Amino acid sequence: MTALLDLSGLRKSYGALVVADAIDLSVSAGEAVGIIGPNGAGKSTLFNLISGDVRPDAGTVRLDGEDITHLPPHARARRGIGRSYQIPLPFARMSVYENLLVGARHAGRGRVADPARHCGAILERTGLLDAADRPAGRLTLLDRKRLELARALATAPRLLLLDEIAGGLTDAEAHALVETIAAVRASADVAIVWIEHVLHALLPAIGRLVVLDFGRVLAEGAPQEVMAREAVRAVYLGVEDPV
Repeated sequence: MTALLDLSGLRKSYGALVVADAIDLSVSAGEAVGIIGPNGAGKSTLFNLISGDVRPDAGTVRLDGEDITHLPPHARARRGIGRSYQIPLPFARMSVYENLLVGARHAGRGRVADPARHCGAILERTGLLDAADRPAGRLTLLDRKRLELARALATAPRLLLLDEIAGGLTDAEAHALVETIAAVRASADVAIVWIEHVLHALLPAIGRLVVLDFGRVLAEGAPQEVMAREAVRAVYLGVEDPV
């Protein structure tokens, strides 16, 4: 069976700094995969390579069997890749609803038959319905994070990339956001790849965990099993098991 997302031998460097070192990764339709790693491990670069914001030096990116390695971001969005960004940057003077409508009408072209109805459903699903007419620049941090998720969903993605969407939130806010993401996964046929430092938010929501270190895949597998590995504890948590 063809993977929804297939990365093969993906490489990227900036001079002597290697940020993606022959990364191989496959994600199936409907799967939820988490990605962790220390700062500088190459996590955001990996997302940029998938979304088309950065071009690889070598390797391929395939979506549903199609080679999209050299396609620009807007073409990848139209094929079904949606993403959030670590720092929310909505169209601040536009309303929350208008922010969603932009994605639905442009990136969601061909997959969204009724943009207005589609955006209304997403506003309700992400808890933003009461803020639909509010300027996006006036939202709280939690609602800006919700808006990042909603804007990505407005494009009707088959693959959703979440970049530290729980970062900066309180435990209660992170829990509320995780519940929203779980509801999205349950109600939509979408695969999720999620970069996150807030482990208590990430681990219950995923089926597979990938650990990056210096641009390489250090470990992958069931979340609890991966977190128990000595190499992962030493690199990510700074904890070494006693000899």
